[in-house]
Amino acid sequence: MTRHVAVLMGGTSSEREVSLNSGKACADALEGEGFTVTRIDVGPDIAAVLAGLRPDVAFNALHGPDGEDGTIQGLLEILRIPYTHSGVLASALAMDKERAKVVMRAAGVDVPGGMIVNRMEAARRHVLPPPYVIKPNAEGSSMGVIIVRDGRSHPPQILASDEWRFGDQVLAEPYIAGRELTCGVMGDKPLGVIEVKAATEWYDYDAKYAPGGSIHVLPAELKPNVYQRVQELALTAHQALGCRGVSRADLRYDDTPGGTGALVVLEVNTQPGMTQTSLVPDMAAHEGLSFGELVRWMVEDASLNR
Repeated sequence: MTRHVAVLMGGTSSEREVSLNSGKACADALEGEGFTVTRIDVGPDIAAVLAGLRPDVAFNALHGPDGEDGTIQGLLEILRIPYTHSGVLASALAMDKERAKVVMRAAGVDVPGGMIVNRMEAARRHVLPPPYVIKPNAEGSSMGVIIVRDGRSHPPQILASDEWRFGDQVLAEPYIAGRELTCGVMGDKPLGVIEVKAATEWYDYDAKYAPGGSIHVLPAELKPNVYQRVQELALTAHQALGCRGVSRADLRYDDTPGGTGALVVLEVNTQPGMTQTSLVPDMAAHEGLSFGELVRWMVEDASLNR
């Protein structure tokens, strides 16, 4: 029986603070479930730390590069330490938004159009007709996302500045009007659908993580066929990318007057947030699972060769 769990958190990505919050919440809950827990703020010495510790399972509460892109997963495979969430390939694939869209589209999932462009090019001219969205191709938590509104005369100049820290290649996509929906998958079962209503203009970093930053409507107020379709898309995307454990798909639904009616998967998160304001714990609670039961399931689901 698994007794000793190392909770991996922190790291060096732009999502460090979110990861520390996720890690603390999960570690506290696992201790409440009777596990022996070691909390590890992941640094460059993580291989030596884990080799010396030899936990039964590594609970991956990292977000962003190094934790969500297959890197830490590959290390855990080498060390032969079973771990939670998705494996090397699915993690790397889902983190690369443009390549993930190719795979999801091939599986019959509607995804946004768009293209990869150099940030300097995107700062010089409108690479798509406004409104459109510019985002890093391999970040999470809405880091670096810019909405270029209709009628804006100039492209976003921050892309050409030294303040931009999300790489030279960015993803440009048409802006999709409508509602922000999200649906988790646990194993091979889709969870409930949440509509996220941000207190700010859109579901940015603060809306995701600040108390009161957003309202989670669960179950989302959708027609039954639309609700079911969201669940089907989340599960199809999860399976097409090869995800394991828990994932979360983010979608847009254009039900605006005169809109297209499109239901589009923006991305799949293989390391969804696990803080007190996070979406997947809300979905699990809607299924009757406490936070402790959710993280216990994730530990018991852990394995190698994921």
